[in-house]
Amino acid sequence: MYDDICVEKFLEHQLQLFPEPVAETDEEALYFLEDVCAVVCDSKKDVINYMKDMLDVSGMSEEEILASEEVFDLEDGRYLIVEG
Repeated sequence: MYDDICVEKFLEHQLQLFPEPVAETDEEALYFLEDVCAVVCDSKKDVINYMKDMLDVSGMSEEEILASEEVFDLEDGRYLIVEG
């Protein structure tokens, strides 16, 4: 479910969500993403819908939702959502 793009992005940018690294290798990052049931979304609309359904984002604009620390934008236009 999580390809190399997801794993690398999370590994490189995990400090946007956590105060210290939770993974140091690709394998650890993959295990962590699987363990927390991270979600991969194909579009901004999917991210916004997921966040509205699963998290309290009331009062937040779409731009603020997309800029949330839980949201990792991937190079190929998808998004990775990791709930901490």
